[in-house]
Amino acid sequence: MDKAERIRNEKLGAGLIKALSLRHFDAYYCASCAEAAEKILSLIPKTDVVSWGGSVTMEALGVIDRVKKGGWRVIDRSTAQSQEEKIEIMRRALLCDTYLTGANAISEDGEIVNVDRNGNRVAAMTFGPKSVIVACSMNKVVKTAEDATSRARNTAAPVNAQRFDIRTPCKTTGSCADCKSTDSICSYIVHTRLCKPAGRIKVVLVGETLGF
Repeated sequence: MDKAERIRNEKLGAGLIKALSLRHFDAYYCASCAEAAEKILSLIPKTDVVSWGGSVTMEALGVIDRVKKGGWRVIDRSTAQSQEEKIEIMRRALLCDTYLTGANAISEDGEIVNVDRNGNRVAAMTFGPKSVIVACSMNKVVKTAEDATSRARNTAAPVNAQRFDIRTPCKTTGSCADCKSTDSICSYIVHTRLCKPAGRIKVVLVGETLGF
């Protein structure tokens, strides 16, 4: 990242923190991945039970691996031996103390948008876990809530689809077709426009390019 981009991200991040705060989120800006990882870990009490949704950003930051090895009690769906067990673990995760996730897009005025295939990630954001930590890199910040929805569906989802063994138009063409496929990863589209109770959702903005 060059100096001009770094300065731009810092300025945009400062404005976004104010916008998120007005919507009752706790928000932080971290210039580097290393700083962001340390901030996220500092927000998780050692007594908490921790779980997470699929988040390439959290994985890239090394947070998931460090939580697993760092002495926290975890609810980890990757340990499941069957699809039925996996679903049950995902249900239990909705009652964890701290839930880790990412964002597909955030508008400059502080609305968070996520698309979800099964609904477990967006369900945890809206209700259940006592605390939710959202990691979002600055490449996912867009102008308006409408732009955020567009980014989630037309940029994030077609890229994300390439990671899975699914049959959807976006997996084939790389472009959203507003499909109704049973494999669709856009079953749920959630705008989180306010945080209730205040401070339950913590947003950690990362001044580097991560995820998609």
